[in-house]
Amino acid sequence: MEKRRDEEEEEEENKYVKELKRKDLAFSCMLNTEVGAVLAVIRRPSLSDTNPQFFPPHEDNFDTSLLHSLKSLRTLIFNPQQEWRTMDPSIYLAPFLDVVQSDDVPATATGVALSAIIKILKLEIFDERTPGARDTVNSIVTGITTCRLERTDPVSEDGILMKILIILTELMKKRASILLTDHAVCTIVNTCFQVVQQSAIRGDLLQRGARQTMAELIQTIFSRFPEIIKDRDNDFQDPDIDNEMESGYGVRSTIDIFSFLCSLLNAVEVVEMEGSQVQTADEDVQLFALVLINSAIQLSGDEIGKQPMILTMIEDDLFHSLIHFGMCSSPLVLSMISSTVLNIYNFLRRFIRLQLESFFTFVSFRAATHGSSSLQLKEVALESVINFCRQPTFVFEVYINYDCNIIFRDVFEDIGRLLCKHAFPSGTSLSTLQIQAFEGLVIMIHNIADHVDGEDVPSSSGPYPVEITEYRPFWDENFKANDSENWVDRARMRKAQKRKLKIAGNHFNRDEKKGLDYLKISHLVPDPPDPSPLAYFFRYTPELDKNMIGDYLGSPDDLNLQVLKEFTETFDFSGMILDNALRTYLETFRLPGESQKIQRILETFSERFYDQQASEIFVCKDAVFILCYSLIMLNTDQHNPQVKKKMTEEEFIRNNRAINGGKDLPREYLSELFQSILNNAITVFGQSGQPVEMTQSRWIELINRSRNSEPFIKCDFDHRIGRDMFAFIAGPTVAALSSIFEHSEEDDILQECMEGLVSVARIAQFGLEDTLDELLASFCKFTTLLNPYASAEETLYAFSNDTKARMATLAVFTIANNFGHSIKGGWRNIVDCLLKLKRLKLLPQSVVEPDFASTSSSDLQQVHPRSDSLPLCESSFGSNLHCSSAMGRLLQFLSLETGEESIFGGNEFERNLKIIQQCRIGNIFSNSSKLPDDALPNLGRSLIFAAAGKGQKFSTAIEEEETVGFCWDLLISIVLVNIHRFLIFWPYFHDYLLAVAQFPLFSPVPFVEKAMLGLFKICLKVLSSYQSDKLLEECIFKSINLMWKIDKEVLDTCCEYITQSVSKILFEYPANLQTQLGWKSVLQLLSITGRHPDTYDQAVETLIMLMSDGFHVSRSNYPFCVDCAFGFVALKNSPLEKNLKLLDLLADSVNLLIRWHRNGYSDPGNLSIACTSISSFDDTSKFSPFNFSMNLFIKLGEALRKTSLARREEIRNRAIVALQRSFTLAEGLEFTSACCINCFNLVIFAMVDDLHEKMVEYSRRDNLEREVRSMEGTLKIAMELLTDVFLQFLIPLTENPGFRTFWLGVLRRMDTCMKADLGVYGETTLQDVIPDLLRKMITIMKEKQILVPKEGEDLWEITYIQIQWIAPLLKDELFPDEDF
Repeated sequence: MEKRRDEEEEEEENKYVKELKRKDLAFSCMLNTEVGAVLAVIRRPSLSDTNPQFFPPHEDNFDTSLLHSLKSLRTLIFNPQQEWRTMDPSIYLAPFLDVVQSDDVPATATGVALSAIIKILKLEIFDERTPGARDTVNSIVTGITTCRLERTDPVSEDGILMKILIILTELMKKRASILLTDHAVCTIVNTCFQVVQQSAIRGDLLQRGARQTMAELIQTIFSRFPEIIKDRDNDFQDPDIDNEMESGYGVRSTIDIFSFLCSLLNAVEVVEMEGSQVQTADEDVQLFALVLINSAIQLSGDEIGKQPMILTMIEDDLFHSLIHFGMCSSPLVLSMISSTVLNIYNFLRRFIRLQLESFFTFVSFRAATHGSSSLQLKEVALESVINFCRQPTFVFEVYINYDCNIIFRDVFEDIGRLLCKHAFPSGTSLSTLQIQAFEGLVIMIHNIADHVDGEDVPSSSGPYPVEITEYRPFWDENFKANDSENWVDRARMRKAQKRKLKIAGNHFNRDEKKGLDYLKISHLVPDPPDPSPLAYFFRYTPELDKNMIGDYLGSPDDLNLQVLKEFTETFDFSGMILDNALRTYLETFRLPGESQKIQRILETFSERFYDQQASEIFVCKDAVFILCYSLIMLNTDQHNPQVKKKMTEEEFIRNNRAINGGKDLPREYLSELFQSILNNAITVFGQSGQPVEMTQSRWIELINRSRNSEPFIKCDFDHRIGRDMFAFIAGPTVAALSSIFEHSEEDDILQECMEGLVSVARIAQFGLEDTLDELLASFCKFTTLLNPYASAEETLYAFSNDTKARMATLAVFTIANNFGHSIKGGWRNIVDCLLKLKRLKLLPQSVVEPDFASTSSSDLQQVHPRSDSLPLCESSFGSNLHCSSAMGRLLQFLSLETGEESIFGGNEFERNLKIIQQCRIGNIFSNSSKLPDDALPNLGRSLIFAAAGKGQKFSTAIEEEETVGFCWDLLISIVLVNIHRFLIFWPYFHDYLLAVAQFPLFSPVPFVEKAMLGLFKICLKVLSSYQSDKLLEECIFKSINLMWKIDKEVLDTCCEYITQSVSKILFEYPANLQTQLGWKSVLQLLSITGRHPDTYDQAVETLIMLMSDGFHVSRSNYPFCVDCAFGFVALKNSPLEKNLKLLDLLADSVNLLIRWHRNGYSDPGNLSIACTSISSFDDTSKFSPFNFSMNLFIKLGEALRKTSLARREEIRNRAIVALQRSFTLAEGLEFTSACCINCFNLVIFAMVDDLHEKMVEYSRRDNLEREVRSMEGTLKIAMELLTDVFLQFLIPLTENPGFRTFWLGVLRRMDTCMKADLGVYGETTLQDVIPDLLRKMITIMKEKQILVPKEGEDLWEITYIQIQWIAPLLKDELFPDEDF
């Protein structure tokens, strides 16, 4: 095996050797051919050299060394021992280079020699490891760049130049090019550019080739730049030292080349204009230079920023040129400039923070908005802004770096407003500029939305907005993104401070004191005030009144002087001459007119300028101060039209003699100042709002600031800041989207509108509910469903024939499905659209007739306690997966116009139904359980208000009834789905019902009727299972009571349904009624609705069932059962049998009282109800179990007493019998003497008095003898009841201290009945009964030694006297031995 492997290796090695020999032989043949060609051309003139003056001399006249070198090379060619790859390349290249550099050879020979060199380089015979390669490659550069073309005609010269370009390109592409020196590389680039310049007057082919070669050279050189920085950074110490590095070219050549490329931007050309020569920028050279610069930056990447000198060139010279020429360039140049800036941003944005802001301010924004800009220039400027927005982190980083820093302008807001402004349609059709801006706006929205609503975004968000609670320096950028946990909070705080500063600036412009006070209120200035924040406020707050700033800074107060000093220290005058520094200073405010104020300001300025001057021109600050005054005077003299005689330069110089510490300032310096003021006035008294230009002084200040400012902050996206960003452009964005959707008819634009709509909703769900509501309001208008003046037929026609209407409808309901948790007022528009769709009969049947029974009763097994909110992470609303599926249907809307399954198939009505099915309206309500706690009331409010008729117009009463019922059906479906958190949202719903009742034009019909039906459905659902929280029950019954009290007639119109519902509750769920409010409401409604003939039987049977069973009758509901029974018994013409049954049940209910009394606070029928439950009967908390039972007994007695006054005798008499039975059973209640007297006073005495009064009343009417006798008979039974109960409780009664008074009351009523006057109807039969009753009572009292003569008591005496008045015949019988 090893032998075979050795044989294979040997075979491979032999093949390799043969291949090398073959290549060497091929190279030898090629060399032989090229040498022969060169010699042949040298010896004989080319046929193309027709000009005799270019004929070469005879071979004898040639340089013998040139021929010798060629011939010597030929002798080496076929040497069998020759290996070309190990030979010094100069051996076979030098002869050809000699030919190229020779002055005597013809152009043809030079071309053949160049061709030979090209072939040698392409064959790659040598590389960087070949001996002598370093000298060879450098000699090639020297030889080629010094090629002699004296004997070349113009036609041949172009060909030679092309070959030279090819050689230079091939040489730089070879691996051996790393051995070139910096000087050689610079020579190559310079030679190539010379060819570019020469080609301008030659053929187009040469020019294109030269430019292409130049581009390839730059690409080759700068593609190696990262490697150079990595490998040779330590070796390169000082590029100013002439150091030809042994290892080849490096940083120095790239610096020189890049500097050369930057200098090309300043190339000018001389043109003739109106008879004079004017220098203008050479646009062609600028474009060429920008292409090369772009290539250099792209290939070098961020490594170029590691070389300080190149970075300085980019920050200063390059950017200055880009901004300068960008302000006044053609569309093509502006496009290239913008691309260059974008490339710099991508790789070097950490170093160009101020420069980038200036580019947007002075180039992009100005070109896009300036009225004099052409349409093409605006489009280019706008496209450059959009290209920036396409960068993944641009909008976020721009917001953090500029909008959240008071020193910079709000670049992000300006970009957003710019795009919205240009996107907003101004006519019936969209222009290309508007479409372009719209696409850029959508890109920005998508960018924010993708990060704000990303998968890694936490469920909780906020707080929104940020509040400033304490003073923090707002100008100190003391955070770095991603370096600390709270950097986002700091950034948001800085933005909040910046907004407050703008507000303070508005106040300041109107009233200085109010503006400064607002700074204190907003915690932007400490108390007592600090000069630093005030100085930065005046320095960087935009649109401040410059007049007021100047007046404040010039004031003599101590604080003002400190602010002036701090204000001046915000300027950096390094590198500026005096007039430029003064211009920069005075551009920020208006110099006041008062001389003392001017003096203070100029003194402070002079001190700052003197401290920062780089030269030693001024020996003291006083010299600066005097010269400043002199410059201001010169400025006024030269530029005030009222000054006729202008100051000359000599006069200016003479006026400023000996001001510099007794010496003169340099004449050249003063002359330069004079010319500068003469040509460019200082705006000493400028007004606010003037356009700002990028002057030389402003650029110097910018560079000075950039040295001290924080670098551009790179940061990751944060959803909180993303939300804040969009909040500033939300209004214009929604307006632009709506307007574009309205005016556009192109499918692509409409689809982009829909995509933008979704992205806006994705962002707005994070605390921008108003924006989402505005968006819905705008797009609901496009559905054509909200036109109040259109008939149903017109609306249906418009909806069916308008694609945008259907798209808008689908979009609106898709947003409702996915972002309902963030919708507030927008639900009103959605509900209005929903109602219109119902009237058009376009809603699915499942929505029109929801199945309430489908709701599982398991939802009610446990009602969750109150919570602040449902976690958003448990909701599908706003989730990417849910949104993508739903929005997929929306965004494919336009693509569904063809195909068998198209939603546009079938007739018009079917097409509309398919579209509405895509809306999935039912999911809005069936999935409402996923809405947060604070979002559900918003949907409920819209449905309740819509049901109340707010914003609705009904053509017929039937339509109104159907609409109201539909709204309540939807509301019920929501409640049933969310029954597990009923207590969280229903109090809001109840408040909305209260608000509805207070609407000015509210009509309770049919709202209350539908409300009662719906509320009882909810009530049945609530009571269908046991609820641990009693508030749930109270909430629903409060709403039920509110509704029927608004319109009591509803109890008649809905009596059957209410009775059925109440009966179901009492039959099936009585154990789940836990509150007195619930029992009171149920029994009260049962009593009221049961009065109707159609519901009486069911209602009475329900009550009889409840009281007969007795298990669910408790102390808390007992009074209401009594009231309900009395209500039925008191009805006229009600069945006697049922009434008698109810009276018997009332009497038997005393047994319940006895049991409760004996068990204390425990209710046998309902153990869960404490006696302290809420009740409208009595405050039971103050009663003992005995007192409470006594009160319930009195409640029963009063009901029976009232029943004893009924019109029908049978009921009256049965009521008294029931009362007697009640008192008989009541012995188990262990009445005290006081309770007994209370019962007599409240029940028996009152009953007797009422019956007597009723009897007397009847006796005074005609033809009522039967009624009188009937009432007389009832009164007789009542008196017998009085007697029996008196004797029953005689002992406890006599124990009461008030028995004497009580006994007199009994006797008085006996006397009243005894002497009753029936008028024309004759004597009363009571006269026969009363004596017997008196005899019975007195006899028993005497037997029990109660009515006997006693010392100190007059009971015996007063009874004797009363008997004499009542029944004198009884006196002797009852008091035989008494003789008074």
